[in-house]
Amino acid sequence: MSETPTEIATLSFEQAMKELEQVVNQLERGEVPLDASIRLYERGAALKERCAMLLKQAEERVEKITLGEGGQPTGSVPVEGL
Repeated sequence: MSETPTEIATLSFEQAMKELEQVVNQLERGEVPLDASIRLYERGAALKERCAMLLKQAEERVEKITLGEGGQPTGSVPVEGL
């Protein structure tokens, strides 16, 4: 866990989430000295922010499926068009 915030910005959602889980596990165990706990907490906050940003980007790309009679899909509308 020696990556800088710049390197966090290059992580995929899955990578950031996995590392965030590791940070949370370490903090929950309480076996980390105070100074290291603070650094872990700061890193966890940065990882959480990265995950939230990537989720927001994914949501913005999701298209709304339009349904016709009988509930059958008739097409899609980009989120920007809503």
